[in-house]
Amino acid sequence: MRQKINIACFMHVPFEGPGAIAGWVREKGHRMNYTRFYKGEQLPDAASVDMLIIMGGPMDVFDYHVHPWMGDEIDWVKEFIQSGKPVLGICLGAQIIAAALGEEVYPGPHREIGWHNLQFFPALGDFKIFNDLPAPRKVFHWHGDTFNIPDGATRIAASRAFPNQGFIYKNKVMALQFHLEVTPESVKELVENCRDELEEGPHMQSEKEILSEKKYFQPNQEVLYRFLDYLCSFMS
Repeated sequence: MRQKINIACFMHVPFEGPGAIAGWVREKGHRMNYTRFYKGEQLPDAASVDMLIIMGGPMDVFDYHVHPWMGDEIDWVKEFIQSGKPVLGICLGAQIIAAALGEEVYPGPHREIGWHNLQFFPALGDFKIFNDLPAPRKVFHWHGDTFNIPDGATRIAASRAFPNQGFIYKNKVMALQFHLEVTPESVKELVENCRDELEEGPHMQSEKEILSEKKYFQPNQEVLYRFLDYLCSFMS
């Protein structure tokens, strides 16, 4: 019988939820419990969590004065990583992982918002995720901050705007600056809640360009599911 696991999902704002990840959880029959920091919910007991997923948000990891729970979250993630259990962080979640591993998170030269090309590196094959991953692909971005690659981690992706788009740490921790989990509905929610960030820039798409894209959701979801299967394999 396939093992069912308990997944903790950290959410920082109501409009950046798990998206397609929730479909993977249902398909596999796993359990996912939420910590919604924007509602003041408390961090879970780490002993009850088999796998952690950290979602995005418009705040910065260094906004302790605005979001006092951020420091506690980073400390909790640091200890959870040390426990050797699998972790996936997306956008802000990736930056939280970098901070938990002692790396700097800082503003990039420009915001990167919309559907832009991403380059995956051959190093992904070393982690037995899959060897047939198409290296260049178009994925969804919505971020302005970036991070350095932590010591002991392997950089796995880059874009023209940001050279550090993701890394894997000790096989079981995956940080992705970009969004493979988005659905048409979640992209619309992001636009509606963060429309003020859609300014002119070298790596910015318009609202119309963002919302008109339809063909990349399914292929990116397939990549996401394979990443999740890879991380989940450590629980077997």
